[in-house]
Amino acid sequence: MSPTITAFERSPDRGRGLARDMRVRWAFEEVGQPYDVRLLSFGEMKEAAHRALHPFGQIPTYEDGDLALFESGAIVLHIAERHAGLLPDDANARARAISWMFAALSTMEPPIVDRTTAILVERDRTWHEQRLPLVEDRIRGRLGELSDRLGDADWLDGEFSAGDLLMVSVLLRLSGSGILEEYPNLSAYLARGEARPAYQRAFAAQLAVFTAASGGSRGAPIRTKPAIRSAPESPKMT
Repeated sequence: MSPTITAFERSPDRGRGLARDMRVRWAFEEVGQPYDVRLLSFGEMKEAAHRALHPFGQIPTYEDGDLALFESGAIVLHIAERHAGLLPDDANARARAISWMFAALSTMEPPIVDRTTAILVERDRTWHEQRLPLVEDRIRGRLGELSDRLGDADWLDGEFSAGDLLMVSVLLRLSGSGILEEYPNLSAYLARGEARPAYQRAFAAQLAVFTAASGGSRGAPIRTKPAIRSAPESPKMT
């Protein structure tokens, strides 16, 4: 049996590929492994059955036999450790790739999500206009450091890895903000990630759910087509 992940029945990102199940879908596609998807409504996410899998009532979750996981980063790491393609064979390079996974989720993502919260949730507060520039300044500080480290390289540490997968997923949250465009090498880095065939397959799968609105019967699992591992990509992708 294939692993089963959970995803929004109707994603609040309106099909933009920002919901965190996208990261897990992408990881499966990169390693060439099929997976099932069980769609949940917002109400079902807060019910006891789902909270038994995810104590905070969010998505995604991952189930494979007796193993149940939550948190997208942990799930991506589990997939990367079980299947070749997302972590280097060399032990030191592997450790560095995992460090970049943590950096994406712990260092880069919090201020970016904070900006989204400021715009969508706090815009009616009296202090919104004063706070938002401070949040964006923190984002620029992190982007500047990341830009300096990336330089003119294609990926963060040699070949594409799970660290890049999560970093690109986080940077996607800045699409349309105008902020990322201030760092041309990061914009190019994001474009390389989005151009990967595995990303395109994962995006199409997630978008299909949104386009179909409910994806069929509520809570029913959806079997993805077996992922096809693409041939190794050239070092330079434009």
